[in-house]
Amino acid sequence: MVFPELLVILAEWVLYRLLANSCYRAARKLRGYGFQLKNFLNLSKSQSQHNTSHLLNNQQQQQQQNQENQDSINPLFPSITKYENRTCSVSPDDTLVCDIDGVLLRQLSSKHFHAFFPYFMLVAFEGGSIIRAIILLISCSFLWALPQETKLKVLTFITFSGLKVKDMDNVSRSVLPKFFLESLNLQVYNVWSRTEYSKVVFTTLPQVMVGRFLREHLNADDVIGTKLQEIEVMGRKVYTGLTSGSLVKHRAAKDYFDNNNKKKPVLGIGTSSSVQDHTFISICKEAYVCNEEDSMNTLPRERYPKPLIFHDGRLAFLPTPSATLAMFTWLPIGFFLAVFRILIGVLLPYHVANFLAAISGVRITFKTHNLYNGPPEKGKSGVLYVCNHRTLLDPVFLTTSLGKPLTAVTYSLSKFSELIAPLKTVSLKRDRKKDGEAMHRLLSKGDLVVCPEGTTCREPYLLRFSPLFAELTEDIVPVAVDARVSMFYGTTASGLKCLDPIFFLMNPRPVYCIEILKKLPKEMTCAGGKSSFEVANFIQGELARVLGFECTNLTRKDKYLVLAGNEGIVK
Repeated sequence: MVFPELLVILAEWVLYRLLANSCYRAARKLRGYGFQLKNFLNLSKSQSQHNTSHLLNNQQQQQQQNQENQDSINPLFPSITKYENRTCSVSPDDTLVCDIDGVLLRQLSSKHFHAFFPYFMLVAFEGGSIIRAIILLISCSFLWALPQETKLKVLTFITFSGLKVKDMDNVSRSVLPKFFLESLNLQVYNVWSRTEYSKVVFTTLPQVMVGRFLREHLNADDVIGTKLQEIEVMGRKVYTGLTSGSLVKHRAAKDYFDNNNKKKPVLGIGTSSSVQDHTFISICKEAYVCNEEDSMNTLPRERYPKPLIFHDGRLAFLPTPSATLAMFTWLPIGFFLAVFRILIGVLLPYHVANFLAAISGVRITFKTHNLYNGPPEKGKSGVLYVCNHRTLLDPVFLTTSLGKPLTAVTYSLSKFSELIAPLKTVSLKRDRKKDGEAMHRLLSKGDLVVCPEGTTCREPYLLRFSPLFAELTEDIVPVAVDARVSMFYGTTASGLKCLDPIFFLMNPRPVYCIEILKKLPKEMTCAGGKSSFEVANFIQGELARVLGFECTNLTRKDKYLVLAGNEGIVK
């Protein structure tokens, strides 16, 4: 029974492509030719009558032609760019309605797969497993033959069938917002942010995927999306992968406003390519469409509704089908390459390890204004290197770059990370007195590396520096560190931390930038009369200036509360 149904679907698709699309395109071309002929005649007449204003008329004719061609593409509704230049009235009683897929988020090509596929892949990979992500990728082989509504149901079932509700909650809180913000449509967001209307989003996508982001980041007043069925298995709630009915946007909008005794929405925004969107926004007093050309510009980071400081997950790229296929193809190669890079760092001398690491694709840029070699003189302590924290490998790359052994102190490090580290590591106890005494002992034996942020931060921000290190010595050298990846992040808040170094080294060409600043002047240390807080804040500001980052007062506790719902303390 399945095979004949697929043949019928394939036949319908072929007929649609050959007949419907070709006729539609032919009609658009004929209409375009008509506008061009009209413009040509008008231009000839204008040139014969007004030779003195030739340049001005040409510009007017060109603008008119562009406008007519744009209207010929979307004859029912004007482009959202026409609304952007208007003065938005302030009326909180009015409502703006739109979708997130293709409207608030930039339109992606969906000829062979659903446009929201990358975000389903993020849920499958980060919240599910590699096996689930592979099955979702394989589904692309037949998604092209299915109607849009069926594509969405298939993607939803593969992504959510058996997925824990708790895991989806973590992904929606810590993973998806970063990719949503990077894909925001600049033209639509300009209208969204300028209006004081109540904002309601209607979408056929699963509500659990987009609801948190729309409410917490874009301040949407309500989100109406497809609801997923849940069951309880052994005390844990999981999704079945099935939906509680199909959501039709224009019907859902009509029911929403009728049931809540609200007047119909003032403004509606839809996509130019969706007939369902045209019906949906037709209930509004004013309706505009977003074309693919309007979706080219993304929202700059400085205009994000909330600063993107913390996010989680392993994938550092938007997993479109082609990008995901490339990632899975690279995965076995990357694993063996990571093992090779770890072995050369542990077993070989520093200069040989740096050479082989460069051959394998690791790029290290090193710049220094200070060089301290050898153990400390008798009666003097070693040098305290104070780094900002990007990954667990910060002390490792600093050690190999300097070419001398250092000791690193850390709050929490897995046994596996300690095993593969090519330097001595010491765990702190989160007891100020005991930690201070331990670092004093270590400094008396040699140079020490400390990361006073207490946790890593991926984005261009520096967390608050703990001032404990400033009380240990006056020989303080700030170190600016930055790490860049293209495929996998080497940090996590909710995953297995023992895999952090492996994921970082699995990147095809990871980049580490290290710059050692000048030794802190004595007058800027505690020995010079400064308090430990002043010293910590000064170093934080200097590192931020060199890196081009922004200082914050956020701490490790803030990070883990945002990303994992706990305080980040391993018991």
